Amino acid sequence: MEKKTLKRLLNGLFVALIFGLTFRLVFSGQELSEIFSDMREANPVWIGVGALLVFLHIAGESAVIHYMLRKLKQKTPFRRCLKYSFIGFFFCDITPSASGGQPVQMLYMKRDGIRYGYSTLIMMLITIAYKAVLVAAGGILLILRHETVTRYAGRMAWLLVLGFVLNISFILLLVLLVLRPERIRRIGLRLIGWFSAHRLMKQKTSERLTAKIHRICDTYTAGAAYIRQNPRVIVRIFLITVVQRLCQFAVTWVVYRAYGLNGVQFIDILTLQVMIGIAAEMLPLPGAAGITEGCFLLVFTNIFGQDLVRPALLLSRGLSYYLVLIAGGIVTLISHVRLSVRMRKTGEKNESVQS
Repeated sequence: MEKKTLKRLLNGLFVALIFGLTFRLVFSGQELSEIFSDMREANPVWIGVGALLVFLHIAGESAVIHYMLRKLKQKTPFRRCLKYSFIGFFFCDITPSASGGQPVQMLYMKRDGIRYGYSTLIMMLITIAYKAVLVAAGGILLILRHETVTRYAGRMAWLLVLGFVLNISFILLLVLLVLRPERIRRIGLRLIGWFSAHRLMKQKTSERLTAKIHRICDTYTAGAAYIRQNPRVIVRIFLITVVQRLCQFAVTWVVYRAYGLNGVQFIDILTLQVMIGIAAEMLPLPGAAGITEGCFLLVFTNIFGQDLVRPALLLSRGLSYYLVLIAGGIVTLISHVRLSVRMRKTGEKNESVQS
């Protein structure tokens, strides 16, 4: 069996295992029929609002891509940027730590004539803004709504600490790459040299990693220059990302209102959902599945109540994760078919010209 096929098989089994454990976590101790019956009690108008917020969350990234492409003098319609976002979210949802989305987005951009240099810069800025907004919002809300966090999320304090450490470390690494790419280059090359000298790394692996380090550092050098020269562009990206993240984290409040509940303020539910995002997003699980559901049950049981917390979880995750997964899968499939047809037609045209 080829290594690539084996890797895909193992990834598939890993994803299936995570979803199996998640299913057991969500439905343990309660009849499926009862949960689905409670789900039907939710106000469909509010659920529609939730679906709209999810779309706006995806469209927020599309807006950043479209805005950046215009700044880089690339004429790309917004619907195509929306396609890149749906594809990206789909692959993020099925790969650990959301690592598979951006490479596929860049590949599709390249197929549409957008250079890797442009797409890499855009994805870099999106990643920095996306994580920075999460950590900033988490820090501010932790201070302003400390009592809420302690009351409802106190039992996952260790996960919050780990989440803040991982997210902040990731952001610092990105910032260091932007501000000091040459220092990171030297450190990376020295590490590879040390591993190679002690025969802990094969020659091919060493050459591949060396080329990758040069490529990443060159990209971030260009990114640093762009950030210094275009501060207003960066501010606008962050503002768009704030709205994007707000739409994402407001979905749970919409589900709360769908059940006619009103005892907890919007800002408190938003705070708790941000904390779950901090605790779960950086963990190496596809779509943060399992850990997100576990945190939701831990945090929101006292808010929704024992009878409604599982239906609320299914509706919240159904909108913010599974709906995106399905829609993204459909867009990815259509895009792949269209790309295959286009490439086949191009190949046939080239053959006819040669003949």
